[in-house]
Amino acid sequence: MNDIAQVGLDRFPQDGYAIAAEEDAPDAIVVRSANMHEFPVPDSLLAVGRAGAGVNNIPVDAMSSRGVVVFNAPGANANAVKELVIAGMLLAARHICQAWDFVRGLEGGDEDLRKAVESGKKQYKGFELPGRTLGVIGLGSIGVKVANAAIGLDMRVIGFDPQITVEGAWKLSSDVEQAGSLDEVLQRSDFVTFHVPLKDDTRDMLNADNLSQLHDGAVVMNFARQGIVAEEALLKALEDGKIGAYVTDFPSNALQGHDGVISLPHLGASTREAEENCAMMVVDQIRDYLDNGNIRNSVNFPNMHLRRAGSQRVCAVNANVPDMVAKISHELGKAGLNIIHLRNESRGDYAYTVADVEKPVPAATRKAIGSIAGVLRLRII
Repeated sequence: MNDIAQVGLDRFPQDGYAIAAEEDAPDAIVVRSANMHEFPVPDSLLAVGRAGAGVNNIPVDAMSSRGVVVFNAPGANANAVKELVIAGMLLAARHICQAWDFVRGLEGGDEDLRKAVESGKKQYKGFELPGRTLGVIGLGSIGVKVANAAIGLDMRVIGFDPQITVEGAWKLSSDVEQAGSLDEVLQRSDFVTFHVPLKDDTRDMLNADNLSQLHDGAVVMNFARQGIVAEEALLKALEDGKIGAYVTDFPSNALQGHDGVISLPHLGASTREAEENCAMMVVDQIRDYLDNGNIRNSVNFPNMHLRRAGSQRVCAVNANVPDMVAKISHELGKAGLNIIHLRNESRGDYAYTVADVEKPVPAATRKAIGSIAGVLRLRII
């Protein structure tokens, strides 16, 4: 549904996959930013792969209720966003955008320019990064890279993420301080950068109630999602001199024309490398699901990776309700099918059950399992 890096699409084997921009009955859809909320979901659809991290453009709840697994590519664009955050700090600290606009507006001969530059540069006096404190909200793949890079710039770094994973903690520099709350980060930081998904509990995460806790002249950066920062409250803080600058990847009419705002056209993942990494990652995940029934990096169903064994694999996307595994096992047993592997994992209201069996599954057994109340999607691989 978008242009996807060819290096990613090439990972679909030509002898088993057909790739097209339009298809009436697709098994899978690969998408970047196209809005799928009004997209009529075909009955054939098994998976959606978002070649990026955020999935706000995908109706995840609707997909879940129909047993469609939604994949994303967390971390594939992390380096690209990290570099943009570092650039954002430098743009704000040295007033680079404002200074560039000043020089672009100068006229006259070289001597006129020289005099204007010498007299005008004092209004763009900035500050250096070493010794300043960066607060990182969200320590996922991007947040960890940003925090570690800032340590390399001799900054002090304080991070906050109550849901940090063990994997993320291992990758985080030991020099990054752990904060106990968002308020603590705001109270101690000269720069604050957000790297959290947009959800009900993160919308307007920086707002009128907590903006006052920032240092005077602090720089706020939002390369995560529009809606994380309450724009009206932030603009008031800018006008009052509380905030020194706001650097964001999400322009809006409210932000236009404010000297303290640096708005970029959603450049976070706009590098060739990031687009290729995202495409390769999501294609590999879709392939593994379609070919083997394995799930990695799904936003709506649990991870499941089970080595193939036996003649066929039974894959049931189901509601997370009691006795589901027993009912599926019972039908397999009635057909005289010996189970080699059996695994069930759940995530919220949904679950995923995989069973490897020694012999092919009869059509009647397929129908019986598919008819179990709560089974949303059944595949025999």
